[in-house]
Amino acid sequence: MESPVATVTQRDQWMVESQVFRIYELFGNLPPKAQSVMIELQRDSHIEYLTRGLRGLPSSFCVLDANRPWLCYWILHSLALLEESVDDELEHNAIDFLSRCQDPEGGYGGGPGQMPHLATTYAAVNALITLGGEEALSSINRGKIYKFLQQMKHPSGGFRMHDGGEIDVRACYTAVSVASILNILDDELVHNVGSFILSCQTYEGGISGEPGAEAHGGYTFCGVATMVLINQVNRLDLPGLIDWLTFRQGKECGFQGRTNKLVDGCYSFWQGGVFPILQRVHSTIDEQLALRDDGGQCTKDGAQTSTTSNISKEGKFFEGTASPGVNLNDIGYDFLKWPVISEPLFHSIALQQYILLCSQEEKGGMKDKPGKSRDFYHTCYCLSGLSVCQHIWSNDEDSPVLPRAVMGPYSNLLEPIHPLFNVVLEKYHEAREFFTRD
Repeated sequence: MESPVATVTQRDQWMVESQVFRIYELFGNLPPKAQSVMIELQRDSHIEYLTRGLRGLPSSFCVLDANRPWLCYWILHSLALLEESVDDELEHNAIDFLSRCQDPEGGYGGGPGQMPHLATTYAAVNALITLGGEEALSSINRGKIYKFLQQMKHPSGGFRMHDGGEIDVRACYTAVSVASILNILDDELVHNVGSFILSCQTYEGGISGEPGAEAHGGYTFCGVATMVLINQVNRLDLPGLIDWLTFRQGKECGFQGRTNKLVDGCYSFWQGGVFPILQRVHSTIDEQLALRDDGGQCTKDGAQTSTTSNISKEGKFFEGTASPGVNLNDIGYDFLKWPVISEPLFHSIALQQYILLCSQEEKGGMKDKPGKSRDFYHTCYCLSGLSVCQHIWSNDEDSPVLPRAVMGPYSNLLEPIHPLFNVVLEKYHEAREFFTRD
């Protein structure tokens, strides 16, 4: 009997494993001093690479013309994680450019004169919040953005990405995240969002972009973060979600975005970033597990878990649109105070090893995997994932990070992020104070 022929997917997987394991073998055979150099975060090189990109990009980037606010966010957020600020001229130029991307009727386009889009609105708002200060924050027209979000709202409960565009979980997250961080989230925007996202949780436990599609890491983060921000995370099957998430971390130590796909550095955040959210909703997870032990089930409409939902500040949630006694705009802030289980639900040191050894370019920037090229997108989400790994052991935002939580020298430590918005925590607090003045 002939041996079965390997599939293309299998061959690709074996090739990646071979590349990764060679790097790990090399690292393991080095003396301790050489290992410490190899595992060091190349902070100065990353800062140089990012700052150069913010000053100007070559003509080859013209294919990303509709993604320029994203480039601003990826670069500025990465610099903020590295505790690096930009000079006054660059800051002013960035604010001026993003202001010209703001549509007169609300929302931000991919460039000046381009139609407003929820994804670039999210990127522009996060970039301006990351810059911080009066000039950046006051440039955001919250009233017009709210009207744009209303226009993108769909009767299904979801949102369209743009006028006539697709309706998916990413649109729900970008809309709700922007509204929450700008202090304009209300029941009208939230109406039926939870039901739409619930319809996208698959039999695997992860969340797809739209009903009937495959569970995916990026959409899973978007779905979970949105359900927290609208106070309905108890409606998800959280134990099933955890099962799917934990099995996405492969023997390469990094995360894959979907079942039977290759590892990719960006999922260090899209998958890894869900775990600090789940650590703060552990009481709801425990209640769902207890219900299963008692012979009950976590139904798709959340009916059997709704009795657990009363007090938002304790990490418990109301079902449906209305949240009696709960200000939706406070959830993102209160979330930071919810009790945290200290043990991460994934191997955080192993993920740091993948990021530092397999995704890091010595000359600056991060990449998908060995053999790929660096780019600003992967730099942003690899660094965000690295920050998650380092800070996930902390019980609260004021707790110091223990050296055992940081792979490599303690100088590898990055700034903490807000798990729901992926902006540096210090910048989030500044924005919250600014947008709650009135």
